[in-house]
Amino acid sequence: MPIYYMKIDETDKKILRLLQGDAHLTLKDISNKINLSLSPVHDRVKRLQKEGIIEKYVTILDKKKLGQNLSVYCQVTLVKQTHEVSEEFNRAILNLAEVVECNFVSGSFDYMLKIVLADMESYHEFHQKKLSVLSGVSLINSFFIISEVKSTTVLPI
Repeated sequence: MPIYYMKIDETDKKILRLLQGDAHLTLKDISNKINLSLSPVHDRVKRLQKEGIIEKYVTILDKKKLGQNLSVYCQVTLVKQTHEVSEEFNRAILNLAEVVECNFVSGSFDYMLKIVLADMESYHEFHQKKLSVLSGVSLINSFFIISEVKSTTVLPI
């Protein structure tokens, strides 16, 4: 299935950059910042939403202020790289709230997970009772983030 890329111009990019920085901006705010009248800004934002370039609007939380002080990357290797084993793992991961990212990757392991929890004790419990018991999991390598240098949701457009 071919991937469809929507053509966007520099004005669309300006709108997207502004919204990535602050999704609370009103159409009037955007209009004023890019020197374009309200109606075309409205039409452009609606088109970007309809085309799926703007997927959704979210609130980004401060995990440390919520007591989520430990971030862990886990490399997960499955017992077999079959469609059935992968699909079963995918379904199970969707139900683990601690997993904030899960990517099927190429290389010497199958999945890269990003997990956010309160502390090492919470991770140990998660590892022992939720992750390592999943059907199809053969090996887990964990990497603990000591210091977050950069974390952003802003795409370079």
